[in-house]
Amino acid sequence: MINYTTSYFKTGFYKLAAMFLLLMMGMADVQAQQGTKAEWIWYPGDLDIWVSNKMQNRRTERGAFLPPFWKMDSHYVLVEFHKEFNLTKAEEVNLYVEGQFNVKIDGHAFSGYPKKITVPAGKHKLSLKVYGQDKVPAILVQGKTIVSDESWLTTFEDKEWIDESGKASDKSGTTYVSVGSWNLTDPLSPPSQFKLATKPMAAVKTDKVDKGFVADFGKETFGFLKLQGLKGKGKLNIYYGESREEALSADKCETLDLLEIDLKSKRDSVIELSKAFRYVNCQPEGDVSLDGVSMLYEYAPVTEKGSFHCSDEQINKIYDISKYTFHLNTREFFIDGIKRDRWVWSGDAYQSYLMNYYSFNESPIVKRTLLAQRGKDPVTAHINTIMDYSFYWFLGIYDYYQYSGDQKFVQDIYPRMKSLMDYVLNRRNKDGLLEWMPGDWIFIDWADKLSKDGEVSFEQLLFCRSLETMALCADMAKDTEAAANYKKLAADLKAKIFKLYWDESKHALVHSRIDGKPTDDVTRYANMFGIFFDYFTPSQKQDVKQHVLMNDNVKKITTPYMRFYELEALCAMGEQSYVLKQMKDYWGGMLDLGATSFWEEYNPDKKGVEHLAMYGRPFGKSLCHAWGASPIYLLGKYYLGIKPLSAGYETYVVEPSLGGLEWMEGKVPTPTGEISLYCSKKEIKVKSDEGSGVLRFKSISKPVVKGGKAVEVGKRTYELKLEKGVSYVVSYKK
Repeated sequence: MINYTTSYFKTGFYKLAAMFLLLMMGMADVQAQQGTKAEWIWYPGDLDIWVSNKMQNRRTERGAFLPPFWKMDSHYVLVEFHKEFNLTKAEEVNLYVEGQFNVKIDGHAFSGYPKKITVPAGKHKLSLKVYGQDKVPAILVQGKTIVSDESWLTTFEDKEWIDESGKASDKSGTTYVSVGSWNLTDPLSPPSQFKLATKPMAAVKTDKVDKGFVADFGKETFGFLKLQGLKGKGKLNIYYGESREEALSADKCETLDLLEIDLKSKRDSVIELSKAFRYVNCQPEGDVSLDGVSMLYEYAPVTEKGSFHCSDEQINKIYDISKYTFHLNTREFFIDGIKRDRWVWSGDAYQSYLMNYYSFNESPIVKRTLLAQRGKDPVTAHINTIMDYSFYWFLGIYDYYQYSGDQKFVQDIYPRMKSLMDYVLNRRNKDGLLEWMPGDWIFIDWADKLSKDGEVSFEQLLFCRSLETMALCADMAKDTEAAANYKKLAADLKAKIFKLYWDESKHALVHSRIDGKPTDDVTRYANMFGIFFDYFTPSQKQDVKQHVLMNDNVKKITTPYMRFYELEALCAMGEQSYVLKQMKDYWGGMLDLGATSFWEEYNPDKKGVEHLAMYGRPFGKSLCHAWGASPIYLLGKYYLGIKPLSAGYETYVVEPSLGGLEWMEGKVPTPTGEISLYCSKKEIKVKSDEGSGVLRFKSISKPVVKGGKAVEVGKRTYELKLEKGVSYVVSYKK
């Protein structure tokens, strides 16, 4: 037998549970329904929080449970759902519920736990109240016209009472909100059973090592290890590694399984806890034997909608590895890295949102991640306890609106935005600025000797941008008074930033103020954000570009996390040729060292196994980190040059920049289609499924356009209006 105190293996439990559900719910009822598809619904954000809690508490460190170190919220355990219907004739309705429940029509409850009810003809209110402590209260209601969907309302408050006529009333001020959903439409697969897809994958090579073997899966991967032909009595020690060196280090590898085995005949088993690895070192003790290992690769079934291909094969490889890195870190939510944390970090996720818009454009995962990060009121700490990570959360919501056009989500989440911003505003000092307070972590970046003392300019810039975001979202939520207040707070703070931090002699924003006095230190962070936030005047932008971003005397950035923003700022300044070389040197440097996914940190000055170390641990570095995939975003937004000008690509711009390439082609996904582009030094081809756009390009001679007319709008600068569904071909001279 296998000792389940030291190992966890999947069994037939889920199959038995599914069979039980089939019997209890009645498969015939499911098949009989021919109406509109119903979906599982719950209180908004609750399943997001519940699933993220499960996922983030799967982290282990050398077999020890390692939970997140921030406050974790829970779902509401008692929730009411309702909707009013006006039926021309009576309708039979099937009910599927997770939790104990009652069901009422016009306030009158049915006895027991009915699986099927009849709603009479006429106007009626159907409501269900559901209790669930161990799982999220959720319902799926399926009739011919009565179906559960996002039009239902819900509340966690219990203030409904019966008036003298016996009808349900709401005279108590109960707050109803739109329900949450993930488009889960199978009544026999309730939300608590949600899981990612898997597929079998074999090792590409196996080498005998000591008494066992090391299996190489060929590249960084993620999933459940499958043990084949396991037999005997004793121990099986399994050491995982993103590198071969890590897998061979029994004492220092980050993840492992130490199993006690007692099996008289051969058996195949799957380890329950998924892990990241390329190499797996299996070492038996006693008379344990193992024929081999394979895996169930676990993945989010998203569709690659965006693409990029060009004349430079190294850039093509960088793009492809970036896509693979990003896909590995796209799971139930956007996570930081697949080996170590597997947590929902807001700073990491913010970059993932931007990459997502140029690859999958999967709105549901963005919304899930934003809701999971935010949790519930009251707010007692910054998101992930990090000041800058609260600000990235605000920024992520407005970016989502720009790329999706989903105003309803902004309106739904606005109350949670407002309460988090109230928390931030209450932590300002006497000068109206933010600085470290007990319980805060000011992160900025992983960098040696980076001061976090005093009032750091980088934090004030993010704070200002967050206030601007709040003003825009308050407008959408029709909170007019708050919108005006946020707008004024942002304008006042922006003026204060330049008064207190801009140093004319240094041509830059200084890093911080301590005891009311600006420091002499200049770092890249606030200055590069100021460029793509468009906070600088044209002359200030040029000063920052020359004296900070292109200045080797200013401390360099070594993490892909902040290289993302540094290169974005340079692209925003038209330095695509310089950035292309930087991408080839930096990401190409990782490829030259054999990377099959991009890392948490890369310092070209390090040698050999130094590249694997971080946090004082020899294999502490993540070799597959979401923020390492930023070329997806840079190539889509600043080389293909495609970006929305108004929400959901209702209007957009295409401003291609070859940046030293001979040619490039690609697609950028939009809410209902894509924008495709081909660009060489002589020809541009563009077509869009969305909105109304403009192609902006430079030509030293008058261009010839098939499908439209180019208008000169500046010196050697032309614009071509783009209409939905029309293919344009531009012949020009660069």
